[in-house]
This record gives sequence, C-alpha cells and structure tokens, in this order.
Amino acid sequence: MKKILTLCASIACSTAVMAQSAPQLTENNIDEVLKAMTLQEKALLVVGTGMQGLTSTGNLGSYARLVPGAAGTTAAIPRLGIPSAVLSDGPAGLRIDPTRPFDSHTYYCTHFPIGTCLASSWDVNLVQQVGSAIGNEVLEYGADVLLAPGVCLHRNPLCGRNFEYYSEDPVLSGNIAAAYIMGVQSQGVGTSIKHYAFNSQETARLGNDARVGQRAARELYLKNFEIAIKKSDPWTVMSSYNLINGTMTSERKDLLTTILRDEWGFKGIVMTDWLGGTDPVWRNSQTDRVANMNAGNDLIEPGAPVDCKTIEDAVKSGKLDEKVLDSNVRRILQMIVKTPRFKGYKYSNAPDLKAHAQVTRNSAAEGTVLLENKGVLPFASNVKNVALYGIASYDAIAGGTGSGNVNRAYTVSLVEGMRNNNYVVDYDILSSYQQYIKKAKEEIANTKREWWQNVPMATEMVPDAAALAKAVAANDVAVITLERLSGEGSDRTAKDFNLTKEELQLINDVTAAFHKAGKKTVVVLNIGGVIESASWKNIPDAVLLPWQCGQEFGNSVADILSGRLSPSGKLPMTWPVSFDEIPSSKNFPTEGVEINFMDRNLTKYQTVKNVGYTNYEEGIYVGYRYFDTFGKNVSYPFGYGLSYTTFGYSDVTATDNGSCVKVSVKVTNTGKRAGKEVVEVYVTAPKGKVDKPEQELKAFAKTRSLNPGESQVMTMEIEKRDLASFNEKASAWIVDAGSYLFKVGASSRDIKGTASLKVKGMTEKVHNVLQPKVKLNILTKK
Repeated sequence: MKKILTLCASIACSTAVMAQSAPQLTENNIDEVLKAMTLQEKALLVVGTGMQGLTSTGNLGSYARLVPGAAGTTAAIPRLGIPSAVLSDGPAGLRIDPTRPFDSHTYYCTHFPIGTCLASSWDVNLVQQVGSAIGNEVLEYGADVLLAPGVCLHRNPLCGRNFEYYSEDPVLSGNIAAAYIMGVQSQGVGTSIKHYAFNSQETARLGNDARVGQRAARELYLKNFEIAIKKSDPWTVMSSYNLINGTMTSERKDLLTTILRDEWGFKGIVMTDWLGGTDPVWRNSQTDRVANMNAGNDLIEPGAPVDCKTIEDAVKSGKLDEKVLDSNVRRILQMIVKTPRFKGYKYSNAPDLKAHAQVTRNSAAEGTVLLENKGVLPFASNVKNVALYGIASYDAIAGGTGSGNVNRAYTVSLVEGMRNNNYVVDYDILSSYQQYIKKAKEEIANTKREWWQNVPMATEMVPDAAALAKAVAANDVAVITLERLSGEGSDRTAKDFNLTKEELQLINDVTAAFHKAGKKTVVVLNIGGVIESASWKNIPDAVLLPWQCGQEFGNSVADILSGRLSPSGKLPMTWPVSFDEIPSSKNFPTEGVEINFMDRNLTKYQTVKNVGYTNYEEGIYVGYRYFDTFGKNVSYPFGYGLSYTTFGYSDVTATDNGSCVKVSVKVTNTGKRAGKEVVEVYVTAPKGKVDKPEQELKAFAKTRSLNPGESQVMTMEIEKRDLASFNEKASAWIVDAGSYLFKVGASSRDIKGTASLKVKGMTEKVHNVLQPKVKLNILTKK
C-alpha cells in the first residue's frame, strides 16, 4: 500500500511539474504551444463538444457549465492555458436556454427579423446595426462564436431554411452577409458563415448530392460566400451537410482549401455542421475524419470519442500527416486567442434587451415590402376601429423553427401592436379567434408526429355572413394576416406554396363584405418565404409583407399601417405567377418527402431523384436571371417594392475609374411623404463565348430618409472584375471587351435610366475544380 501511495504521489508530482513547465497560450506563442501539445491533445482540440453522448469527453460537460443551451464548444486544455470557445446558434439572434435549474434569473435573447426580412431592407448600414446588437448579446451572455449568418441562395422558394437565408442573388446576399458579420464581430465575438456550400434543400440534407455545373457554382452558389468573406473576414466557415458532385463538402479540399483559402485568402477555421460528415445516403453514416482534416475542415462538431481515437491512430499509422493536423490545430488556436473567454471578459448576463427590442421594431419597417396599395395605407386619421382576421393576427410567428429560432421573452401580436398605436380591435372577433386557436392547438398537440417534423399549421377560420355583417358595421377597416411556418430539417411543399381554400375564401368574403359598405381590406403576410400571389393580390386594397420580422412583429406592422413608419423594403427574390414556372421546380423535392433527417441509414434513397441527388440543371438561370432572360411574366419582380411616397431618377452616369466603374444617379422624393428608396444597378454585358443572362445585379444602395422635394446623389462602385462570366473550358473569369449597359432601376423590371461604357477585356485564371461526375442537361437560352 505504501508503494502505491508513493507511486501516486510521484505521478501527481510529475504532472504538476509538467503543467508548470508547459507554455501557456498567448497571442504570440501559438507555435510554441502547438509544439508542446501531445498528439492526444491535438486530436482533442479538432474534435468539438456538444450534444449529450456525442462529445469528445462523452458528456455534456464543459459547454453546459459555460452557457446552457449553446450548441457546443471547443475542448479546453488547461495544462496549456487553452480555454473552451463557446459556439451558439443564430442567425435571428442568440439561441441559448432562457431558464436554468435552481436559478431565478432569465436569459432570454432578442428575436430579430429573419434573414429574408433583413435582406429586403437592402440596407447594409441597418444590417450592420442589427448585427452589432446581436453580437452584444453573444458577448454579454458569454458565448464566443455565433453560428451565423446563413447565406445559401434561394434556388427554390420551397427550401425549408430560406427564411434564414437572404436572396436569390449573390451580390445582394453577399453584401448583406458581410454587413451582418461586421456588425456581430464589432463586439469582439466571432461568426460562422454557413452553410458552405450548395445547401439548397433540407430533404435528406445529410447526404443529398448536389450536382452542379462549375459555372453555376462559381457565379451563384459560391459568389455570395466570396463577397462576404473577402469584405468581412468571418472567424469561421461552417461546411454544409450535403455532397457536391459526389463528395461531402467537409471532405473537399478543392472547396475548403483551394477555393476558400488559396483563391479567396480566408484565414479562419472551417467547422462541420453538427453531425456533418455522417452521410446516411451514400455510405450508411460512415465518417472519414482523415478526409476532413486533409480537406481543411479543422473542427468536427459535435465530435465523438471515436473521432479522437481515429485521428490519433491515423497519425500513428501515417495515414494522416501530423503536419496537416498541426495546421488544423494552429488555426483553431488562432481563433481561440481572439475570443472574449480567452481574454477574460467578464460577461454580465444582462444585455440591454429593451434597447435591442427597439432596434428590432424599427429595422422591421426597413425590410417590410409594400406589395399593393390602392390608397388605403397608411390608414387615414378617421380610422379607429379595426377588424382583425387570420390566426396570425392573434398568434404571430416571429421566425422559423429549428436552430434558427430564438428563445425570446415574448412575441407582440398584431392585437397588441394596434392597441399600442391607439386603435380599437374588435373584441367579438378577438374572442372567437381565441376560442378557435385554443381548440386548434389542442387538436395539433394530440396529433401524433415525430419529434423532427414541423408542427402543422391550423386551418384558417372563415367567419359566417352574420358575423361579417356585424363586423362591417362596427369597424372602419379589416386586416387579414396570413401565415406560413417552415424550418430546419424539412422543406415546404408545393401545396404550402399556394393558399388554402379557407384562406382564399377568407380574403374574398371579408373583402366583399367591407367593399359593399365602402370600406377597405388589407392583407398582411406573416411568412418566411414566397407564396403564390397572382390569383388573389388584386382582391384586397393593400398587401403588406413584413415577413417574420421578429418578436416586435405586432408593433412593427402597426407602426407601418398607421404611418408612424414607412415601408422601404424591396423583394430579394422573384415572386412567380405559379410554382411550375420556376426553372428548378423539376429538380426539387416538392412533395414533402417525410424523412427523419437524423436517420443514420438512408441508402435506399440513392437513386431517388431530388432526395439522394439533385441536378441543378437550370444552371445560372436562377430567379430573375431566368425570368428576365426568357421573358416570363411574374407576379412581382426581383427588387420590387412600393412606398408611401414616389421617387424620380435623373442624371444617370457611368464613368471609368481605373479598376472600377462608378455609377451615379440623382434620386428625388416626388411625393408628399418622407421615405427611403433602394437604387439597384443591373448590367447587361456584350456577347461573348458563354451564354449570358439578360442582366445581373452588380450594385445597390439605399437613400437616407428624403423629405418631399429632397434629392440625394447615389454613387456606387462596381469592380471591373465583377463584370466577368465564368468560362468552364478556360477555367477562368473572363470580362469580354465591349460596351456594357449600366441600368439603374427600382426593380429588375423597372429601369429608370441607363448609361453605357466600353470596358477592356480581362481574364483571371482559377483552379479547375468541382467538376460534375455526371452529365447535366444545363439550361441555355441558345
């Protein structure tokens, strides 16, 4: 026994001496610390923690003690002074647990407008302000990296996570993302731009093979990431779940190193999405952690104990070069030394939620799009009594579901918002909806469904003729709020795209009844993505699109209806006449394939089109690039949005400024109310060796609030290299010499003035990577 005690004391002494002699991590000794790390410690650092039973330490451990509800952490190595970095979900706000056991305090976060709403503002200054407020909550609640923003393109309106993403256009998406990142990181915390890349559907997302041509990949699906990364330098990039042309994104060195680091100059770390690299479709959830490391995917989240052993064994056997692992570890250490936790920041757990709620309330108006207005908005001063219809008027949706949801303290209903703006809400209608919604929720709660399935929406209530007649007599105006809800893990369906028969009847019956009495009806869309609108949009007197604009929904909408705030949003995507007219509609899972996205064996779906694989056969013709090039009618064009005032455009010029082109235009408020205008610059390129769209967005800007008669000169710069098209045969970006037409407009279909400029040709060679493994029947206009 004495010998055992002596041995234990000796080991303890040796450990203490080792700890004392080991270097402690600083910003200036990363290589020294790396050299002192054991192979086990290196493996531990590249394998993250998070999700009970699936972490590198085998339990919830470190991250639960640091910030409950955070998605995960990096592993701490106390011997070397390496703390954990806390990683937490976004992007509409910080996502952590709002309450904690045996703690009377609450830890609610602000639910800001969804990504689609922010993009609809077309205002990078506003988005940066919102990002700064989000970043402050990340900082004050003790997290280090926000897992946001999501920037995948709106390839198809049915993608379940489009609400998190920004646009169908990479220039708008990339610049909004850059502003968001700069805002968040201004607070000294990091971001993780995601999902890199081609994560355009949720169906079978862990193993869907996105089969994409090199040109569409470069011009669309990677361009927004490129813009954001070069402009804002995010701390991290999150690789997506899916495969790209036969290989998982987290295992593609050409994607994570050649393009991201060698071509774009990215210096941060790449992490997997949670459980990323576990493809259940093509290899029965077998992982290849060596491939992750070799590709440049530095951090596995949320790692498992087996991952550490796999990496250690791979180094020992020579399967993984330790120099590669060292590079992965070095980049993680470089991130850790930037974190508030490493710097010893004493977070307060008390961000200014009241101030952030005001940011949310005001920013929503900037992203609200006025689709129709026959003189009813803003409400006249004699409008006092309001009849509210639609479930969402009483039970508003702040944002989508899944990791993009935010645990907030409240969501303001339209009832409360209208009352806060001194309107009287019809009590009889309110009472009937309260009873109806209570019963509907009880029925939904009793409906059997799997944990990963979205909560179904209740059928809309339609009032009878007697109730309508009573409401018409008692109220000055009617407001109908329609809703849609989508989220992580599943896509919307073609059925969800169209209005239900009950919704159509509600619009028709309410509008007819109020019109008969000479009164107006407004439709408000509390939705996260595009719906069919062409068949009904002219029935009501106005259609307002505030999207899911966060926890202040009711206040924000009421502020706009009353005229206290003016809508200045423009659509960040095209609204088609029908779903079938969307070019990707034939290559998207439109029928709502019911798949548990956590299922570890989905090999039976390998040959199922749009599940096991999806062919991006529309090529570059996504959104307005298709509709404008092929002359298709649309319900609302890209960039469209009305205002409470009007604007005139004049003095459009395009001048050569060396490496860039300067486009200038004078915008004048020609109406009777103050307002802001979004200026959009589209470019039509001369013919070249590749097929080209009719026009492409190359720049945009938003005016300040202009009073009636006031003007502002807007000047936007376009880099000449950004006029290039990607030539697959040459593996190069090519600017064709010739005359370029610069078109300044209020939407892609409302061009106010043009200017032409001759530009010299130029070529920029890049690596020949991401080649498709199957032949794709790519759409062209020739």
